Amino acid sequence: MSLQTLFPTQIYRSLLPLAFRKRWIPSLVKETKLFRDLDDEGRAWSREHYYGGYTSYSSITDLAFRSSGFADLKQWIDREVKKYASSLELDLGAGRLEMSALWLNTMGQGCHHSFHLHPLSTISGTFYLQVPKGSGEFKIEDPRLSSFMASPPRKKTAKLANLRFFSFIPRVGEMVLFESWLKHEVTANQSTSERISVSFNYDWIPARA
Repeated sequence: MSLQTLFPTQIYRSLLPLAFRKRWIPSLVKETKLFRDLDDEGRAWSREHYYGGYTSYSSITDLAFRSSGFADLKQWIDREVKKYASSLELDLGAGRLEMSALWLNTMGQGCHHSFHLHPLSTISGTFYLQVPKGSGEFKIEDPRLSSFMASPPRKKTAKLANLRFFSFIPRVGEMVLFESWLKHEVTANQSTSERISVSFNYDWIPARA
């Protein structure tokens, strides 16, 4: 008998080294709050579309060009994305992966982010700056879920590879990477403190003719 595992869904998790967590994260949290205070457009958009939270997705997506701290973080993310792309065996040809957006997310009590994906990008991810206890989980679903018509549910004791949903509570200084077509959500923040993260997209830039 031969059993093969086909079409795996790979996510990549990496923890920023301790020395950099101590040096970068407090200042990045302060910068996040400063950007929010200055971002009238983003706060207005968030009041209408992001109940209980703030995101600069519609207003400030070039943090690495506005802040030396976020520029340093981008350099680390670039290296990790390169490792992830290698594990996925992506054939980029003569092209390259390039960060196309880097934006802020602040989730207050009750704020959640329902299932979504990042169309037109190749690799997406989130880096966590502040994660109070009870502030929600990062959750993904099996991308084949819509095709499971007559399939029974999985056992509660099923192996990780057989689950239809997977979730985890991120740590401060942790980053998760995933292919941009993968549906994911952030469950509601049940804490009275804010959950703060930075999200980003990488696009495949083909070589110029």
